[in-house]
Amino acid sequence: MKSLYLFALFTFIQMSCQAEKTVSKYPDIVGDIVFDEKLDEPGFKKCGARKDKPFSFQYYHGPKTFGYKGEKIAIIEKLKKENIFSEKKVNGYITVRFLVNCEGKTGLFRLRHMDSDLKNISLDEDLENKLLKFTQSLNGWMPKEIEGLKVDYYQYLTYKIENGKVSEVLP
Repeated sequence: MKSLYLFALFTFIQMSCQAEKTVSKYPDIVGDIVFDEKLDEPGFKKCGARKDKPFSFQYYHGPKTFGYKGEKIAIIEKLKKENIFSEKKVNGYITVRFLVNCEGKTGLFRLRHMDSDLKNISLDEDLENKLLKFTQSLNGWMPKEIEGLKVDYYQYLTYKIENGKVSEVLP
């Protein structure tokens, strides 16, 4: 009986070692944005700490400064000059999330929209596209450094919309 038990254990161990590795459909890190050839610029590259498997930090890692030249006030001033608004008197939030690479270049832009009750709903497609293009035009993002190494990091801007106008830029 003891030899049967050992044989079964040995067989199980051998089979588990030979199991085929499966490729996960999920990103390596929760929150990673996966490259999409329909949405993303092909020339945009992640730098990452490792070239074989780039790793991107979230906006809350590392120094807690807002990594834009002129800080958030520079973005707000530029937004005022653009005079972006909607003819529709919509209320809610439009969030644009993106990656800033180790050179300060941006890419992998993704858009989310919510009404005032935080329900996922399109507010105004034209307004959303204008705010996406505006965010893509911002070129003052600074590379983030953690322990002496320039790294990629995710950033987001949430535009609070009241009566069709941007009333606040978050964070």
